Amino acid sequence: MLVEAAQAKLNLSLAITGRRADGFHELVSLVAPIALADALTLDVVRPLGLTCDDPALPVDGTNLVLKAAAAYARRRPAAPTGHFHLTKRVPHGAGLGGGSADAAAALRLLDRASGDPLGPEELEALAAEVGSDCPFFVRGQAAVMRGRGERLEVLPPAARAALAGRKVVLAKPPFGVPTPEAYGLLAKTGNYRPFAQAEAELAAWLAQPSADPVKLGNDLTDPVFAKYVALSAGLASFRRVTGSDWQMTGSGSACFAWVEDGFDQAGLRADAMRVWGPGAWVAETVISA
Repeated sequence: MLVEAAQAKLNLSLAITGRRADGFHELVSLVAPIALADALTLDVVRPLGLTCDDPALPVDGTNLVLKAAAAYARRRPAAPTGHFHLTKRVPHGAGLGGGSADAAAALRLLDRASGDPLGPEELEALAAEVGSDCPFFVRGQAAVMRGRGERLEVLPPAARAALAGRKVVLAKPPFGVPTPEAYGLLAKTGNYRPFAQAEAELAAWLAQPSADPVKLGNDLTDPVFAKYVALSAGLASFRRVTGSDWQMTGSGSACFAWVEDGFDQAGLRADAMRVWGPGAWVAETVISA
């Protein structure tokens, strides 16, 4: 039995610079892995398939784990497959990249089982066939994402060191925000950030990575909050309760804030349940850049 952790991610910044002819959007995003992770196992003795401890998650060909397995089989038809079991800890529809992380973990597992590994670079190319942000999760190192998410530039050591180990708290309402919908809401506004501006702002942070990267902003926040007013109401309350700035990660609906040792997670959870109801989810984790 082979096991891989499928770590989630945070978009510490997300600048959307325009829409491409193929419908995808161009972005410049500072992305970091977090310790919060799903667990994926592979049993090569059993036939190809997928089970999951979350009954709400589909386990058919629409699941990114099996899409990743199909991509690997196209590249290596003779390589062994097997039965995957997914233990979910990362909520879906959250903007934390849980499904993409699971897909990348599946590729790593299949590569370990093959006896003749393709290696990270080829796995990243396969991951791009599965989803726009999947390549990031193959290595899971803090990076700048460009293009539709498939072009990665690993952060220099000083920037990674400035992020590593920082504590964050996450909060998610009982609903998710579909990624295509979030980008569609932005497209209706046409409020894209100029590419040169996005790159200049990122370069300024890279020159001084002790600064708060959240100040770089998330361009999906305003259009998403305009529709999902519960998100803006929740964050306004969380700011009062925690005294911290909050930002949405990716396309949402999860949001995050930096916290220190001794943070009152129980108090935040109570406030989240008051604002969003009993389905609210809160978790504390760290950046693992």
